[in-house]
Amino acid sequence: MMASAAAAIDRPVTVFVTMDAVPLLESGEGWRRLAGSDRDDDLKGRGVADMETLLQACTALDVGMMVCEAGLKGLDVAEDALRDDLGVEVTGLVTFYQTVGDGQIVSL
Repeated sequence: MMASAAAAIDRPVTVFVTMDAVPLLESGEGWRRLAGSDRDDDLKGRGVADMETLLQACTALDVGMMVCEAGLKGLDVAEDALRDDLGVEVTGLVTFYQTVGDGQIVSL
């Protein structure tokens, strides 16, 4: 939600995903394996944007999506298991830090 909100007000945003968050970027609804994802349908029913809506908003708002190569290896997830509709770049922290430069970093 933070990424799409920031991008909506023209702030440059790059999401870097690693380890236990990797399912967020896996094909299909991999994000449903994330902790708390069981509440997604309930929140959607209450008029709150669901994860799929937020991911699509990020794509529409040109949010960069990066996934940690070490995180993929650590979880034994192949690159071809990642979603192809989000423009996910397989990279490492150095590239993420170079991309962000002097910008803000928010970690959750």
